[in-house]
Amino acid sequence: MGIVKPHLWFASGAEEAAAFYASVIPNSRVVGVVTAPPGVPDVEEGAPFVIDLELDGMAVQLLNAGPAFTLDEAFSLVVECEDQAQVDHYWAALTADGGTPGQCGWLTDRFGVSWQVVPKQLVEIFGDYTTDGSRRALAAMFTMGRLDIAALEAAAAG
Repeated sequence: MGIVKPHLWFASGAEEAAAFYASVIPNSRVVGVVTAPPGVPDVEEGAPFVIDLELDGMAVQLLNAGPAFTLDEAFSLVVECEDQAQVDHYWAALTADGGTPGQCGWLTDRFGVSWQVVPKQLVEIFGDYTTDGSRRALAAMFTMGRLDIAALEAAAAG
């Protein structure tokens, strides 16, 4: 794998989050769990500490390290979907059990990680954002939570 990977800090629950992501995102698996040595602040000795995950083949590291830092929407993971059925599937899975729907295809899962669930058609619909159609589609997207491909395409078409 490459030399750069996302690293996500969790107060707790990183191992559960990694298992959940591996169950939802294809081509994903928990690679390893390192337990906390003695003396780690806010982490019980022997508890899951560093969790390595492959998320759709991308290396991601999760850390249980207490409440010193929190996840927020400034960092998100993007799920690029083939069609509306995939958008609906990932939206439902990632908002389940306490996740929070957001606007414009964004959501926060029950672990506090932000995701963008977007159709691959957005590139075609928006282009370089200079046409009247792309501006109409963008305005339509601003009114949506879960993205609706047909409604975006209709807005672009006028």
